[in-house]
Amino acid sequence: MPLTLTPLNGIPFIHAGDDLFQIMLKAVDETGIHLATGDILVIAQKIISKAEGRLVNLSTVKPSPRAVEIAGITEKDPRFVELVLQESKQVLRMRQNTLIVEHRNGYVCANAGIDHSNVQGDWGNAEDWVLLLPEDSDRSAQQLCSAFDQRLGIQIGVLIIDSHGRAWRLGTVGTTIGVGGMPALVDLRGKPDLLGFRLRITQVAAADELAAAASLVMGQADEASPVVHVRGFPYPLREGSFQELVRPSELDLFR
Repeated sequence: MPLTLTPLNGIPFIHAGDDLFQIMLKAVDETGIHLATGDILVIAQKIISKAEGRLVNLSTVKPSPRAVEIAGITEKDPRFVELVLQESKQVLRMRQNTLIVEHRNGYVCANAGIDHSNVQGDWGNAEDWVLLLPEDSDRSAQQLCSAFDQRLGIQIGVLIIDSHGRAWRLGTVGTTIGVGGMPALVDLRGKPDLLGFRLRITQVAAADELAAAASLVMGQADEASPVVHVRGFPYPLREGSFQELVRPSELDLFR
């Protein structure tokens, strides 16, 4: 089966408390897609965070001495830095205009994934509103999987993605931060190659590969396509988790 990626039509601007299951179900219908077991929905983190009420106004944040210290190095708003620290396990790198952390859910990213683009609140200074990543992206993805199973009787995968930078390369790329009902990592060790040799170390970050492909379809600015339907994923679906992709610290040669 060929791999097809189709952006869903009619996804509105999301607000706290919105029912994403019903919204996506309507969008699937408007796009003319009949959902089936084995399909995958790739969802931009931003609409998950908005629905879960992860908006914060910086005027409500009191920076700690540590945040003030880091703000002096990075030249970032101390209130913003405080939010980054609250969302992080540890600070890995910092310099002017750059703050790289390990998010408390395990992913390494800039600013703990906190973002201002396409974010608005309903009071105060519009420039002070920021959006945090979901509290638990795996849980969010798995809850949506369960909703489709319980309400429609179909088993689909759900992938929550965000745009992250990468060490050694410029530019951002769509990256997995939450997984439900599908593998994040596919282990090909023991499989024969074209010449019959058995693969020894090959493990494929299949979720990240799909995240990057879907990100191309979603766009990064005003495209308003935060959900992509996928059919033809080349690996069997199973229960999965973002944690499959986290390299254990004892095997991390670069941190």
